[in-house]
Amino acid sequence: MKRIIFATRNIGKFNELKGMMGEREIELISLRDLPHLPEVEEDGGTYAENALKKAKAIFAITGEYVLADDSGIEVEVLNGAPGVHSARYAGKNATDWENMEKLLAAMKDIPWEKRKALYRCVLVFYNPAKGYDMFEGNWSGIVYDRPMGTGGFGYDPIFYLPELKMTAAQLPMDLKNRLSHRGQAFARFIAHLNKLKSGRSAAW
Repeated sequence: MKRIIFATRNIGKFNELKGMMGEREIELISLRDLPHLPEVEEDGGTYAENALKKAKAIFAITGEYVLADDSGIEVEVLNGAPGVHSARYAGKNATDWENMEKLLAAMKDIPWEKRKALYRCVLVFYNPAKGYDMFEGNWSGIVYDRPMGTGGFGYDPIFYLPELKMTAAQLPMDLKNRLSHRGQAFARFIAHLNKLKSGRSAAW
């Protein structure tokens, strides 16, 4: 295994995973490095469906190892919304700020104790020799009443962690990567890679 294509053009997601990959001998590249590859429409009803669709589509074109993820924020009082629509909550080409503004408007006057939220991530690894594996992670928090912090991306500035008294956007990157939904899923993926390597699998 020389390299893995991470099927995203989201620079925030890519930088997080690149940082978590560390100094391994495997090169991680994104779709920004392969501009000829098409966008894959995320029209599935679940994170797993979207992640698998992206992984399969990029594998079908390249024949290479592919990682793909789908993730979102689920707010309890909104019956799990925005969920799989998190990236386009305020419209197809909405910015992170526009999505946050819409969520904050939806949460206006909601009391503190009813602002529980969950970040979810499903990561798919498509292996030419073995098919695919899925890895999941969840991160509990609450929706803050205003953005705080300049780090991260997506809903991080309003995803508040009461035990740390900070939003995800205020966390140091190494701490965020250990705690986050994506960090959990990626840690499970790395354990899977290590198992393949130690077993001298033909897929490695």
